[in-house]
Amino acid sequence: MDLDAIADQVARTMGPQQATGPASNDPTQATRPQLPPGHALHSNMTVDEVVADLNKSPLFMTEYEENDDTAALQALAYEGSPLENGSDFKEKGNEYYRAKLWTDANEFYTKGIQVLAPEEKKRQSGELTTDNEGKIDSDETIQEQRAVLESLYGNRAACHLELKNYRSCWVDCAAALRLNPKNIKAYYRSARALLAVGRIEEADDVCARGLALDENNASLKLVADDIVVKAKARDAKRQKDAEREALLKRREYLLKAALKARNIPTRTTDKPPEMEDTKLELVPDPDDPRSTLSFPTVLLYPKDLESDFIKAFNEMQTLEEHLGYVFPLPWDKQGRYTTEGVECYVETREGGLLKMGKRVTLLKVLGTGKVEVVDGVVRIFVLPKAQADEWVKTFKEQKKAIAGKA
Repeated sequence: MDLDAIADQVARTMGPQQATGPASNDPTQATRPQLPPGHALHSNMTVDEVVADLNKSPLFMTEYEENDDTAALQALAYEGSPLENGSDFKEKGNEYYRAKLWTDANEFYTKGIQVLAPEEKKRQSGELTTDNEGKIDSDETIQEQRAVLESLYGNRAACHLELKNYRSCWVDCAAALRLNPKNIKAYYRSARALLAVGRIEEADDVCARGLALDENNASLKLVADDIVVKAKARDAKRQKDAEREALLKRREYLLKAALKARNIPTRTTDKPPEMEDTKLELVPDPDDPRSTLSFPTVLLYPKDLESDFIKAFNEMQTLEEHLGYVFPLPWDKQGRYTTEGVECYVETREGGLLKMGKRVTLLKVLGTGKVEVVDGVVRIFVLPKAQADEWVKTFKEQKKAIAGKA
């Protein structure tokens, strides 16, 4: 962008009535507005310096935090009275709204609000507002400004509703209602926005307030119907969730009762393993206390640092039943792991080892009360017979050493 182009932009912003300076002899410049006096301040600057200087002003900066002071300064860039400018922006926004260009319409409504909202704020703080000639605004002008500002808030709320900016929608509706508590469209749009995010009670309250003013309003009646539908759906979901929670609690109680009745101690750690849908449960019916217990089980092969996972080891089953399909192991090239050729152990609550018979039911082993089921998982050590005694000795020595340090 060259310097003349920047100057043109400034001149267009300030308006033809404020443009001054010598006319150009260039016929191509005949229709261009004359440059403002402030252009002389930039005559010795480079293009980049001019742009940087302009961007320091709230009138021209492209990135800023929205606030009333900035909005008030922006209003100075427009000719005409605040009422005229606010009305112009409203009409321009309406054109884009009718074309369903919600974002563009939103921007024009925002510009109108930036012109008129500071005027209303001044009045709320006790200040007098004036027109461009310094005359105090009449009561009629003030009422007209408020009516346009109310419409701008309401129309911008409509854009926010279309754009699914629900919070911004009900905030703008609230601003419109502060100006006019009988604005039915504001009640309707805020109810729609609140309902869209599931704030059913608040939507119902807003809708009821609107219907109290106009009980036959078709739009509010439709919202009221939707509120009833969503409320019923929510209540049904809450009831279903409550029933499900009650069912889970009952199943948890039955499971704990079953473990206690069998004298099986359990413990939960801070970091239980991820097992997806696999869990310690009553089968085949978790709601029937006569069901049997099924345990997720890990077979550990400590001499080879390998393991297998049994998803469901029923308390009435034996280890031999599971080893029958687990063996032979694909990585056991020497064939050391066979049902007859291994010894199996479970760790006790005191840190010792309990030898587990392969033909004994899991319930008989766990029912001794010596073995603790941690995080709902049974852990069984499986070793070739030739290496079992050596491993048991090493295991006990390591446990003793750990206990000594503690």
